[in-house]
Amino acid sequence: MEEVPHDCPGVGSAQAGRGASCQGCPNQGLCASGAGAAPDPAIEEIKEKMKTVKHKILVLSGKGGVGKSTFSAHLAHGLAEDENTQVALLDIDICGPSIPKIMGLEGEQVHQSGSGWSPVFLEDNLGVMSVGFLLSSPDDAVIWRGPKKNGMIKQFLRDVDWGEVDYLIVDTPPGTSDEHLSAVQYLAAAHIDGAVIITTPQEVSLQDVRKEISFCHKVKLPIIGVVENMSGFICPKCQETQIFPPTTGGAEVMCHDLKIPLLGKVPLDPRIGIRFRLKAGYRISLEASRGRCPACPVYRESRRSPPCTRLLSVRVATKDSLFWLKPRIHQPL
Repeated sequence: MEEVPHDCPGVGSAQAGRGASCQGCPNQGLCASGAGAAPDPAIEEIKEKMKTVKHKILVLSGKGGVGKSTFSAHLAHGLAEDENTQVALLDIDICGPSIPKIMGLEGEQVHQSGSGWSPVFLEDNLGVMSVGFLLSSPDDAVIWRGPKKNGMIKQFLRDVDWGEVDYLIVDTPPGTSDEHLSAVQYLAAAHIDGAVIITTPQEVSLQDVRKEISFCHKVKLPIIGVVENMSGFICPKCQETQIFPPTTGGAEVMCHDLKIPLLGKVPLDPRIGIRFRLKAGYRISLEASRGRCPACPVYRESRRSPPCTRLLSVRVATKDSLFWLKPRIHQPL
């Protein structure tokens, strides 16, 4: 479609292509024919594909840099701790795919079979897909407009051979734009369990997170809960301190005001960054929680390590919220 008039009645209107404002519009014939209002056939194809996926969770935040990809990786690993649980992690941050780096999968390639694209498997029960696997170099820029981004997301959801999956975690970019609308619309008929929203304690983040919450309400996307990331700093030599002071009360006050569950608070801990030197992906944090961290003896104490304890509690809270939301799943848009 070409550019439409400002007062366009919309393709779903009975006046589409027939109203006074439609006169002279280059899309008038298309709208009058009803073709513009036809549903995308990919929605039904994706619905059929997603029948083998039990739970679908979007990880959202209106703000960039709050740790959505970090949390998505932790959540995927946490759920995959159970060897009988099949987990898939889909990165739809088209212009800034971080998941390959975070998961220690840089340089891996996607292979195609008769049943579609095969995810890159980090573990037997943890598959990963990202546009980062399709780039010739991690430094390559993806310079795409909305329609091409939407097409890529559609292809990920329709053409990837996920197989039988218990949890599909979808890592999204910041904002409330093309990628988010595409994910919600394409998965609407397949039913999305809900969104986990990530924030940091300071008001500059909470302002954008409130917009993301508004987006969820407008598109009828259930909110599983909010996670406050970077909630304090675990200093290896002294004690926990605040780097981002919650001047307006942080996520806790926001969730209370908006009547949204607060799933938990996860502090910063520099020891988690050791994963890059170990080339072990994000498994280090979970090995630490089991007392088997190969790099940091202090993590060997037990599950009492603050980041690990809180990450595990967030994982449990997320699963509990999924159970609570099950009878409340929204109807298709």
